[in-house]
Amino acid sequence: MKKIVSNGLFQQFFNSEKAGGLILIICTAISLFIANSSFGPGFIHFWHADASLHIGQLFIPFSIEEWINDGLMTIFFLLVGLEIERELYIGELTSIKNAALPILAAVGGMLVPATIHFLFNHGKPEQAGIGIPMATDIAFSLGVLSLIGNRIPLSLKIFLTALAIIDDLGAVIIIAIFYTLSFSFLYLSLAIGLFLILLLLNRMNVFSMWVYLIPGILLWYFLYRSGVHPTLSGVLLAFAIPFRKNMENQPSSFLQHVLHKPVNFFIIPLFALANTAIHLPSTWKTEILSSNSLGISLGLFLGKPLGITLFSMLGIVLGIARLPEGMNTTKLIGTGLLAGIGFTMSIFISNLAFVSNDELIQSSKVAVLIASVLSALLGWMILKAGMKKSDIQVH
Repeated sequence: MKKIVSNGLFQQFFNSEKAGGLILIICTAISLFIANSSFGPGFIHFWHADASLHIGQLFIPFSIEEWINDGLMTIFFLLVGLEIERELYIGELTSIKNAALPILAAVGGMLVPATIHFLFNHGKPEQAGIGIPMATDIAFSLGVLSLIGNRIPLSLKIFLTALAIIDDLGAVIIIAIFYTLSFSFLYLSLAIGLFLILLLLNRMNVFSMWVYLIPGILLWYFLYRSGVHPTLSGVLLAFAIPFRKNMENQPSSFLQHVLHKPVNFFIIPLFALANTAIHLPSTWKTEILSSNSLGISLGLFLGKPLGITLFSMLGIVLGIARLPEGMNTTKLIGTGLLAGIGFTMSIFISNLAFVSNDELIQSSKVAVLIASVLSALLGWMILKAGMKKSDIQVH
């Protein structure tokens, strides 16, 4: 029964993500087109317009783009955290044996791209972008995977999803450690204290959703004032919300179900519209050959599949992991390429890495877009060619 429930939740997650991924592609194309048309200046200015919140002593100096990136994206991270929590309890990460391959693949898929970027930018200001090519976009990668049709083995879907989830967890840790610009011990202590209270309520079997969501807003504010990126409050809140293996209508699964459509059909597309409103200067062709852009593009396009494939094969040779049924080396490489679609997370980290340098942010985003498109095309071609009639999935 547990496995049936797990697969049902996974299929729901996959269907939502693949549809969201296709919308994400459309929104990106629209945003790039408008930004480079005669409407471009007004379109770009709109996202940067002042939208500060000032209530009494509360003042948050955000633009529209910052409310999307630091506010709405917290809900995205909440959904990611809920999915990680589900996988740990009843999904592919419940046992070391099942989790070994995607964990090793994710580690390789983060270390190798980071190393490539480091080699190009060691000792330069651009070195701050080392985290950019380490990320994988779940929605975009699953959206491209879905274009292959019903010939995709279920094992490949699960592997890519688990890999991307672990990758996102790694990105969250990187953001928390390396992209904290200022620091307030007082507000961080308040955030930790509130999080511990929420965990205590969890252990006391308090299942009312509002008991967690309302303090979750306060948790976001405390992290914002502490200097730690406030979107991390989404992941922390996800792990505070109760999840019980054999409980029907539990808060975590309910919230995950509620958030799928708003996140994939509103928040992520809105993020794409705001963050890919990039006016391409006449020098963009030379900028893609800069050390930072090469580190990002080669990290995603070459580093991701190389790291994922090498670490996975090493784990298989050492007997730590095994290829699931329906998978082979060709499909592993193709999946590794799809994981090179950094997009949402890579663009998100670009904003944090070069927060005071708009030119580097723009060139980083262009590098991410180019690498993501190339990874998507080559990954799709390899997987499409590698599918045989015997791979047709039985529903």
